[in-house]
Amino acid sequence: MLVYKISQLGARIIKDLTRGHLTSASKMAQSHAFCNHYLQPLKSHSFCAKASDKAHEEWNEEKKKICVTFIEKDGEEKVINVPIGMSMLEAALEHDIDIEGACEGSCACSTCHVIVQDMEYYNKLEDPTDEENDMLDLAFGLTEKSRLGCQLIAEQELDGIRLALPSAT
Repeated sequence: MLVYKISQLGARIIKDLTRGHLTSASKMAQSHAFCNHYLQPLKSHSFCAKASDKAHEEWNEEKKKICVTFIEKDGEEKVINVPIGMSMLEAALEHDIDIEGACEGSCACSTCHVIVQDMEYYNKLEDPTDEENDMLDLAFGLTEKSRLGCQLIAEQELDGIRLALPSAT
């Protein structure tokens, strides 16, 4: 409704501008009268967008996160919500999961080594870069589903992924 009213207002303003109705010497007075004429109907409407905006924002936030399960060294599982675009290393550190990340996510070590538990999810990941493979060669407990947490970026397709931490780094 609001968009419709605003588009009507815009169309009326353009129409009057092209006809020269707003270009006389007493522009200020005419502009004031013009705005009052077209904006007055909108003043009588009370628009309550707060509740719907909040619901939309909450829904949007849910869609911007994925569920990730980290399996810690002792076998304890920790389920966290990770924002889309965040690396698994950052998410793990933010949630006090015991992962090191000595190079702070610059792909220059193997201390954020994780093991993808399901081949289905592993196949959804982009192939590791040469730099990542070089670092993985140094990782303790390397498996065919090993990746560096700093290189795994949360994407909607990875919702539900399970990542195990190796017993040592």
